[in-house]
Amino acid sequence: MGGCGNLFFTLVITFSAALITYNIIISANASLKQEFPGLSNPSSSSSSSIKFKSAPSFSVDPIIKMPTELPSSKKKSKKLFHTAVTASDSIYNTWQCRVMYYWFKKQKDEPNSDMGGFTRILHSGRPDRFMDEIPTFVAQPLPDGMDQGYIVLNRPWAFVQWLQQADIQEDYILMSEPDHILVKPIPNLSRDGLGAAFPFFYIEPKKYETVLRKFFPEKYGSITNVDPIGNSPVIVGKESLRKIAPTWMNVSLAMKKDPEADKAFGWVLEMYAYAVASALHGVGNILYKEFMIQPPWDTAIGKAYIIHYTYGCDYDLQLTYGKIGEWRFDKRSYDNVWPPRNLSMPPNGVPESVVTLVKMVNEATANIPNWGS
Repeated sequence: MGGCGNLFFTLVITFSAALITYNIIISANASLKQEFPGLSNPSSSSSSSIKFKSAPSFSVDPIIKMPTELPSSKKKSKKLFHTAVTASDSIYNTWQCRVMYYWFKKQKDEPNSDMGGFTRILHSGRPDRFMDEIPTFVAQPLPDGMDQGYIVLNRPWAFVQWLQQADIQEDYILMSEPDHILVKPIPNLSRDGLGAAFPFFYIEPKKYETVLRKFFPEKYGSITNVDPIGNSPVIVGKESLRKIAPTWMNVSLAMKKDPEADKAFGWVLEMYAYAVASALHGVGNILYKEFMIQPPWDTAIGKAYIIHYTYGCDYDLQLTYGKIGEWRFDKRSYDNVWPPRNLSMPPNGVPESVVTLVKMVNEATANIPNWGS
């Protein structure tokens, strides 16, 4: 009788172990399920597909609401995030990435930092000569013609590849951009299963509700569930982003193919697509207005963590936006050439944000080896 009991016990343990292993494998594969962009052919009865009225249909992952984080223990552990920046191999993107990475390294180990590793996701499909300077993952671009001249569509596809193939140690991701300069260490601003994002005044889901309902059907709730954000800057859980990224990619492609959406959203189309994808997966965001500033319109650094130099700064003795001034700094002036070291400082009276931006660019270029070569 004892022998039979031992045999039965052994069989139970073996079966349980096999079942647990099977569930782990299935769960791991499900989190990254995706179709190659433009090649999906979702079944009309599939529960993992969403049908969109009067718009191209596309496949998305199952909509899974992420559980909130477990209550923290008395001794708080650091919630490190991995910083990821997508870029091409153009001079324009490369010099910005080198400046950005310089300041990342300066801020990473300072007090109040939750900054972990860094990756430049290079979506040119081939290595470049800065692989040893900047940690880089080489992603393949979209097939020829699929971006329809809108190169930003490569961003979500690059993130899908990176999230699937790279060994990312941190549990959170900060999606950043080449034209971001970190002015101080960044803590992990996300919490309770929510992302942390910067609200853009020009992302207006309510204004474009009619268009967005093609991609965010009413059964998913109020249009206010779509946050006024892009994909950057955003700090989000890695597992949440693994679910969001394929949907973000497919929504971006579907919006670009839809004439009404393409016309309505223009150059910020991919930003709207990320906001929709995040909402479809039930991942809300804490909106941090002080996450970053954008000179020259934001004049003070304040509590900001990031300077985003997307706008040109032109001054005589005052701002001359839309007209080239006696002094200017505009990243687009250096789309095919490296900016020189020791850029001239702006005239007296120019806001702190612009002065700080130029000083930080100058410090980086002065200290980065072989600048301009």
